[in-house]
Amino acid sequence: MTGFATLTVGDKTWRIADIVAAAGSDLPRLPVILRILLENVLRNSRDDKDTAVSALLDWLDCGRSDREIAFQPSRVLMHDTTCGPALVDIAGLRASLAEAGGDPNRLNPVLPVDVSTDHSIGVDVFARPDAMKLNMAHELKRNGERYRFMKWASHALKGVRVHPPGTGIMHTLNLERLASVVTTASRDGELWAAPDTLIGTDSHTPMINGIGVLAWGVGGLEAESVMFGMPVMMRVPDVVGVRLTGRLREGVLATDLALTVTECLRKIDLADRFVEFFGPGVSSLSAGDRAVVANMTPEFGANSGFFPIDGRTLDYLAQTGRSCEQIALVEAYARRQGLWFDPEANPRYTETIDVDLDAVEVSLAGPRRPQDRIAAGKTIEALGPALGGGDAAAAVRDITVAGRPADGAVAIAAITSCTNTSDPRLLVAAGLLARKARLLGLTPPAWVKTSLAPGSPTAERYLRRAGLLADFEALGFGIVGYGCTTCIGNSGPLAPAMTHALADRTIAPVAILSGNRNFPGRVHSQIELAFLASPPLVVAFALAGDVCRNILRDPIARSASGHDVRLRDIWPTGAEIDAALAQARDAGDYAEAYDAAEASADWAGFEAPDSALFPWEKGSTYIRRPPFAGFSNGTRLGSYAAVPLLVLGDDITTDHISPAGAVPPASEAAAYLIAHGEDRHDLNVFASRRGNWEVMLRGLFTNKSVRNLLGADLPPGTTIHADSGDRMSLRATAERYAEEDRSVVVIAGERYGMGSSRDWAAKGVALLGVRAVLALSFERIHRSNLIGMGILPLRLPTDHRPQDLGLRPGDSLEIDAGLEAIAPRAPVTVRILRDGTQLDSFVAAAAIETNLECETLRIGGLLPLILQKAESASV
Repeated sequence: MTGFATLTVGDKTWRIADIVAAAGSDLPRLPVILRILLENVLRNSRDDKDTAVSALLDWLDCGRSDREIAFQPSRVLMHDTTCGPALVDIAGLRASLAEAGGDPNRLNPVLPVDVSTDHSIGVDVFARPDAMKLNMAHELKRNGERYRFMKWASHALKGVRVHPPGTGIMHTLNLERLASVVTTASRDGELWAAPDTLIGTDSHTPMINGIGVLAWGVGGLEAESVMFGMPVMMRVPDVVGVRLTGRLREGVLATDLALTVTECLRKIDLADRFVEFFGPGVSSLSAGDRAVVANMTPEFGANSGFFPIDGRTLDYLAQTGRSCEQIALVEAYARRQGLWFDPEANPRYTETIDVDLDAVEVSLAGPRRPQDRIAAGKTIEALGPALGGGDAAAAVRDITVAGRPADGAVAIAAITSCTNTSDPRLLVAAGLLARKARLLGLTPPAWVKTSLAPGSPTAERYLRRAGLLADFEALGFGIVGYGCTTCIGNSGPLAPAMTHALADRTIAPVAILSGNRNFPGRVHSQIELAFLASPPLVVAFALAGDVCRNILRDPIARSASGHDVRLRDIWPTGAEIDAALAQARDAGDYAEAYDAAEASADWAGFEAPDSALFPWEKGSTYIRRPPFAGFSNGTRLGSYAAVPLLVLGDDITTDHISPAGAVPPASEAAAYLIAHGEDRHDLNVFASRRGNWEVMLRGLFTNKSVRNLLGADLPPGTTIHADSGDRMSLRATAERYAEEDRSVVVIAGERYGMGSSRDWAAKGVALLGVRAVLALSFERIHRSNLIGMGILPLRLPTDHRPQDLGLRPGDSLEIDAGLEAIAPRAPVTVRILRDGTQLDSFVAAAAIETNLECETLRIGGLLPLILQKAESASV
């Protein structure tokens, strides 16, 4: 069996890896995800091809496997605040290699790397015509040093392409411009066609699954290894099938489906598992609908949320200006290779979940987690417990009578994030609602901060063509920039009326956003409560000014003529949305809008060093050579006794561990920056400081909702030194333990590390000297990042909740994790001692999935492994 064939489309003939021949009669039973992985190993494997093929086909026996395969994506996608630390790592590795007498140019990517610049822009200015211009000016001024560094990297590293500020969010850019669905390349003098696959350094990378591209998010550390030619080693994955039936009802949008799917799938364990959607209901969803659902993959805890290729995919490619030749290739390849979606197919899955589209209702999620879906009219019930059982409904009376914000007042109403701004249908729906509200004379109260930050510059063109941009602007929803903005905490200052209210009295305001996460403090440091919503619902709640009402039934405002206005009076029909979309769409917009953004004169004006080695500046507060980007200092594995540095509860997110929002002016990180010449009143955001390990170290676990269970009333970011009883910052305590030659560990509850893919959540913990993290469960990307930094993740037994262990300062944990004992899912004995007396003994499980992860732990992390391979000229 050669495993290869040819495919002729038009006047071109392509070589292909023949998955139809390789799988034979088993092909229809394989999930489409595994068919793509089969193609990948057929095309890329050398000596172990037959072994890899049999591992995938044998999966059919029971729907799961412990065997490993090597996956080699065709490209890598990054954004500025994940690529920044990764590029700083690479600059540090190049310096270490040169100091060892090696050639730094050996460290050069072997895959194309696209970098978006989307995570820095903030909403400093809003609700005025020049808001975007001013916000862009602020961004360029604040982040000029980082951008010059990124330009250095694009010159020094072959294949690294940086898309400048203003080109939009990476996932929208990927959908509208970068993704080919079927990729082509020349190899050994022959033209090859293959599925477009990638990994991205953002957890929402699976958004591209909506058009049939297999991709998932990884941490920056894993991306670095892939960039330099190391495969993604993975266990043949469990694939959970989600059968969709029925059709979404009138008035129900893709956002509502995404929140429903997230609620449903969070109830099962999807760690390191893939999700594939199948069934007749899939055909009723547009590519835009599918992308919204796929974007929420990290929120429902999986690697992917995959929709196979079909006619809806081809429609999307045509609508976004892809060539007729490319669309013909995608269809011919998918049909030939058994990758074309069949709504009647029923592949074998590890587990199957059913979702009835007819049953989906208009929804929100919140007020603290994206999986906590509620009916849109149930915000009062959801808010009550969040306010400690207070009378949330009474707050609306205070707002109505006194005309000032109270509990439940909307502080931020943001149409933001790739999740719900990449689908034109959702933005058009919001624009139509804004138009109807404008005609009735409605405007949001003064305390509501409004903003519109689409995923790409194409949105401005189609909204203007449909006449909807003026309607948005009339309600304060003018475009503030093209980037992640509020969704990642770059929300800027609150409206003056809300700022004054918060200063005068204790109230609990909320945010309404069309984003994907609403963890406490994520959207804004002063906002603990937030609801995720579709773009039109964001506008509706902005008009209401509070969430203390049933938005589906109660009046939301009064018209200029004094009449009550309800949601049904301004909600657009499906026919109205379709008509506006037809007016808005022009396939030529996409190339023109991106070409104009790529030609940024401001970006071209940034000067960058032209050298193989980056010239570090000693006084820089943005770019510092990281201490961990060098040859190995030894493994963290072993048999040892350790003191707990932190004991944490459930749902500790990467936002809690390593913040991304504004650097608080009274924080330890701020003190460091001010001491190095920065302005206390403009310290930028943590996400922009990730190239400076000193700043990031000082920000660890400082989110105000972090509770260290080692002591009562411990402020976030602090702990208790075991012997002295001193309460100190984590950094100071870790330094003292290091001087005393004592090991430290972190203990946590369920879903530790959920949220963003940021590798600083692992890098920072490594700088604290942590040897192991013991948790009831780990989110996939963070687990991988911990291993990438040489830290052992251990799963606690289900009956050993951190809250129940009763750990005190001075207790020690004896951990038997020697080099030879570590293997995928290996048992690890842990004993808890107090004053030399054993209190408890249990067996934890090493949260390790592959032999490459074991090798990474033994050498001390991925960066030393990359450097070792570079030194031997194997990169």
